[in-house]
Amino acid sequence: MRDHTKLRAFELADELALLVYRITKEFPKEEIYGLTSQMRRAVVSVPSNIVEGCARESQTEYLRFLEIAFASLREVHYQFGLAMRLGYVKDLVANECNLKLLEAEKVIGALVRSLRSRK
Repeated sequence: MRDHTKLRAFELADELALLVYRITKEFPKEEIYGLTSQMRRAVVSVPSNIVEGCARESQTEYLRFLEIAFASLREVHYQFGLAMRLGYVKDLVANECNLKLLEAEKVIGALVRSLRSRK
């Protein structure tokens, strides 16, 4: 078993989850069952899948859960862009979140590529 708390990928995903929850608190109330719910579900999926993958015994399963985490992260990135275009996100917060999204994508993507190359 791997310790997820030692992974930079998990740390970034966890920070991003907290950030998205803070950002979506400010979304219009009519989005509670729409974009707010969808973004929260997707962003929680990222660190959750990293944790679950770390708990798996095989390298193949670990990689699969990291791929799912990466896909959820890409989903959040799109949804965040949509929220920005709809005017739901303030510029200062948008910049911070975009930087965190990009960093998380780079780190998780690199981890996935590294594990794939070992196969």
